[in-house]
Amino acid sequence: MPTRGNGSRRGRPVGAMSRAVEVFLVFLRLGLTSFGGPIAHIGYFREEFVVRRMWIEEASFADLVALCQFLPGPASSQVGLALGTLRAGYPGALAAWIGFTLPSALAMVLFAYGLQVLSGIGASQWVHGLKIAAAAVVALAVLGMMRSLAPDRLRATIAVAAAVAVLAVPTASGQVAAIAAGGIAGVLMLRNGAIASPSASLGLTVSRPAGALALLLFFALLIGLPLAASRGGSETLQLFDSFYRSGSLVFGGGHVVLPLLQAEVVPRGWVTNDAFLAGYGAAQAVPGPLFTFAAYLGAAIGGWSTAALCLVAVFLPSFLLVIGALPFWDTIRRKAIAQAALKGVNAAVVGLLVAALYHPVWTSGITNARDFATGSILFLLLFMWQIPPWLVVGLGAAGTAALALWT
Repeated sequence: MPTRGNGSRRGRPVGAMSRAVEVFLVFLRLGLTSFGGPIAHIGYFREEFVVRRMWIEEASFADLVALCQFLPGPASSQVGLALGTLRAGYPGALAAWIGFTLPSALAMVLFAYGLQVLSGIGASQWVHGLKIAAAAVVALAVLGMMRSLAPDRLRATIAVAAAVAVLAVPTASGQVAAIAAGGIAGVLMLRNGAIASPSASLGLTVSRPAGALALLLFFALLIGLPLAASRGGSETLQLFDSFYRSGSLVFGGGHVVLPLLQAEVVPRGWVTNDAFLAGYGAAQAVPGPLFTFAAYLGAAIGGWSTAALCLVAVFLPSFLLVIGALPFWDTIRRKAIAQAALKGVNAAVVGLLVAALYHPVWTSGITNARDFATGSILFLLLFMWQIPPWLVVGLGAAGTAALALWT
């Protein structure tokens, strides 16, 4: 059980349950107000927990962010899980996740129900506007990730090769193979640039047996769920498997969940491509983690209970990986081979997002010159004017609908 950070604040002893409630309330407020994506979320966390509440030191916070960038999954949510663990143990991790995730998850479920009603009374132009906004958001994500994760010739080549491979084999297995190939390419070609990480301590203590058990469970589910689902399992098991695998393979940021989930839910007929992209566009307009897009998909597939199932499934790998990696991170992060593999994986992930920008985002959202003009304006607002994504999404949906009525 984590020990540091479980003590009193300003000299006042507090019980474990009180600490968990405190964690929940703080993260609930952040979940209601944290717009701007994972990088912005981490900035909010630093201000709240390093500067204001002093739950963790600056160096330890930076090292914690490095760990969560190394792991697959939503980096900001994983930082939140670790901070909750720091403050109130495992109940604190759960409280942090619920508080940070609940507001946007509820908003996305309500949007799914609202979209069903609106579609019945003819709101196709609003939906199309959301798809155009999604194209602008993904294009911006591709640009940012190319700069940070594929800035040189070797990594850019890995990214383009991954994009070509995924477009040639547009399945979930093709995406997994591209990620694995990127890691192998990184080990073979990118080891010269790998250097040891700083020696800052995480300031968190999770026992090695607990970490090993979490990692064992992570891999057991990653391997066992597809086998169980392939043997004629229920649709519930198939859904859990699809969302768990997607949550396990998202390197490089929440936007990468787009191609992984699209390959799982659209070909199977669980969600139409139009509904998928409309929900993804709407996900840009809510605070909190982008992974709550899974709640929208679950609600579109089967209502509230399915939304809860999909949400738990896509976040469960993050729980297991954070708890599992903490006791071993100081050793792993100094291995040049691990750093090189991660560089290759991240470059391949850029390629996955490039492929997703073309299909399904571009092919579904940008269908004529007017769509291209609208998308270009939205991209300009995001990239140069730095207008908040939620406002750009709203402008895209409303503007497209208004143009349709005017013409």
